[in-house]
Amino acid sequence: MTEWMRAARMHAVGQPMTIDRVELPTARGTDVVVEIKACGMVPNLGNVLANWPSWCPHLPLPQLPAIFGLDPAGVISEVGDQVIGLSPGDRVYVSPVRSCGACPACHSGQRTKCGHFTFNGYFGFQENSQTLYDMYPHGGFCEYMRAPQYAIVKIPDNMTFHQATRLGYMGTAYSAIKKCGVVSGKSMLINGCSGTLGLGALLFALAMGVTRIFGVGRNMALLERVKALAPHRIEVFSTDNGSIAEWVRSRTNGEGCDLMLDTLGAVASLEVLDDAMHAVKRGGRIVNIGGTVGKLPIDVKWLMDEQMEFIGSVWFTTAEGYEMAEMVRSGTIDLSILEYQVSPLEKINEAISGVSSGRGGFTSYLIEP
Repeated sequence: MTEWMRAARMHAVGQPMTIDRVELPTARGTDVVVEIKACGMVPNLGNVLANWPSWCPHLPLPQLPAIFGLDPAGVISEVGDQVIGLSPGDRVYVSPVRSCGACPACHSGQRTKCGHFTFNGYFGFQENSQTLYDMYPHGGFCEYMRAPQYAIVKIPDNMTFHQATRLGYMGTAYSAIKKCGVVSGKSMLINGCSGTLGLGALLFALAMGVTRIFGVGRNMALLERVKALAPHRIEVFSTDNGSIAEWVRSRTNGEGCDLMLDTLGAVASLEVLDDAMHAVKRGGRIVNIGGTVGKLPIDVKWLMDEQMEFIGSVWFTTAEGYEMAEMVRSGTIDLSILEYQVSPLEKINEAISGVSSGRGGFTSYLIEP
């Protein structure tokens, strides 16, 4: 007999989601079924769902109707007959990364480099993405979802489900910082430090040994709250007060900082990004993780002469997810600074409309089925 569950589905771009009755998933092979306890909501979700086809037509949405929801956490309710190391009752985070599993990138653990790489519950990165959507049609805005065992991160007892829904943003920052190489004793500019992505970057930068952080944003009240996290290691600056590059160089004897993370969102100004890049010293490294859309005019001679490195980084590996979980378990990372705005599944449209009504990156927006 068919069993059913509730799911929020989008039927048309720009239209409200509806709460539908859909078939309950079952586990098979190397897949598991997770009972969703909470699912994080992208702060810019309303704008993304309404404008994505025009913003990024090369990054396809799933065929509609579709179940969105990028950052689910919950409890495994069922495992397939080929699953090893996971059991019903395990508390887990479900990474949205889906890939083919058969290419060299997947075999090396770098699934975001796979030619089929897809964000389950959000958008794809190439034409092949629909193949993965068909295999795994459940995002986190539902009661249960089927997911491959390679996407599962067990979470420690001292991590709440609410905290676990932040792992997507935290992991994006964590993986980017690792791409900077050895960061202990270095200085780092975090552009957009008071946002959801930027605050995670700041927490990991502190934990991983960055000794001097230049935090940039707009809202000075939020920036002061950021500075209070480690006032002897963090300096903050509002873009309302002038040039980022001039400010950083004025604080570093004209040299600039060692490293930079850009965490600004899709509609952020490319001029701000360009300004921040020029705050980095000769031989420095710039990592872009924020998703600002558009073509950036870069003086390639400057890149060459100054021996600069510009890197794009997307998401994180499941192994890095386990590393973060261990950092939380050990107390290396403290997530107690986060606040939560929680809405039931039935209120998802109101919740999407209310996103960004909190206090910058300190507030996480969640759906509880």
